[in-house]
Amino acid sequence: MTRILVVGDSMLDRDLVGAAERLCPEAPVPVLEEETTRAAPGGAALAAALLARDGYDVVLLTAFGHDEAGIALGDLLADAGVLTVNSGLEGETHEKLRVTTGRHLLCRVDRGNGTPREARASTVAHVDEADAVLVSDYGRGVLRDGTVLRALDRAGTLVWDPHPRGATPRAGATLVTPNEHEARRVVRAGDPATLARELLDVWRVEAVCVTCGERGAVLAEEMRPPLTVAVEPVHGDPCGAGDRFAASVTALVATGVPLPDAVMAGAGEARSFVAASGWHGSVRPSPGDGGLLDRVRARGGTIVATGGCFDLLHAGHVAMLEAARRLGDSLVVCLNSDASVRRLKGPDRPLVGEDDRAAVLRALGCVDEVVLFDEETPVAALERLRPDVFVKGADYDAATLPEAAVMRRLGGRVVTVPYVAGHSTTALIERAGVGVR
Repeated sequence: MTRILVVGDSMLDRDLVGAAERLCPEAPVPVLEEETTRAAPGGAALAAALLARDGYDVVLLTAFGHDEAGIALGDLLADAGVLTVNSGLEGETHEKLRVTTGRHLLCRVDRGNGTPREARASTVAHVDEADAVLVSDYGRGVLRDGTVLRALDRAGTLVWDPHPRGATPRAGATLVTPNEHEARRVVRAGDPATLARELLDVWRVEAVCVTCGERGAVLAEEMRPPLTVAVEPVHGDPCGAGDRFAASVTALVATGVPLPDAVMAGAGEARSFVAASGWHGSVRPSPGDGGLLDRVRARGGTIVATGGCFDLLHAGHVAMLEAARRLGDSLVVCLNSDASVRRLKGPDRPLVGEDDRAAVLRALGCVDEVVLFDEETPVAALERLRPDVFVKGADYDAATLPEAAVMRRLGGRVVTVPYVAGHSTTALIERAGVGVR
């Protein structure tokens, strides 16, 4: 299993959620009727918990106290399956309390100003054992520790998510992922592509990706033109989106996915995280979550996956799906979301929405489960599902499919099945007289 070491500052995030329907008589401020309070890991702890929830072997090197907030944070990390190496704090665990009503943030209260104790020398061993290291720096002291910084020089794959108050990224890092505000604290002028290019020289690293919120991201690498990654705008809670992006990119790079593909997939994961309103809503039901796939694996069965848009399901699709199902004991369809289809096919597609497409596929006897993905390819979904076989129609060249590389890394294989000529969604649209720009 791929092991990822996350290093950085952790905190406890709490949301106090309620309804605000009247003003306080003493001052023109809203009165909140509390409905619930919920807690989530924050900072480096969030990145680690997300990776563990994705199925990776995760070690978190961090510092938090043994106060009430620290104990709650430790419980959240344990529940997520994170192995935590906690150097401890002198002082209180940092806690961020947000008071919200509906989609509106009323105020934020920060608590705790503890100072991290010195890390143990065993930090080096954790770096040596990791397939990749993600630095999640929130400027609270973990990354000012000389023992930690020296150990990071041993990392083969190092992704650094910086903070204005934090340490300077280590020279030679694989990727640094500042947001636009953080980038402009170092290089003030220019568009995001210019910022990313200049930061390559300032930090002397292999690649820089400047994230720009709903405007996507820009990746700069030496000897390559900048890559702009656009994302579909979405409404939701953006808190933690940067951690989701950095964690996804780190995991994909650790398993050998090329950096541009990893950045595109990471942007899609961040968008989905925001749309789901963060940690509490970001788990999509998946056959890998203790359900179908676990049962198939437990009895030694073969898991087959395929992918596509399946917009206007036709006989060619059904023939391919039935052939795929005959190759194993379960078939999971990785289905392009509506946003993904629009990027691939144009603004007039899909004709059928993602929920309806998924429902039609699930109704087929040969399909055991459907998993939606937002990226242009199902590479990230396959990393999570880890099937034994990936199937496409014989009109594709298996050797050049982007899914082929991830299947090789997973120890699986790509299989093509006969393509039924004369069937296509585009042909159906043309015969029906539906205009496509």
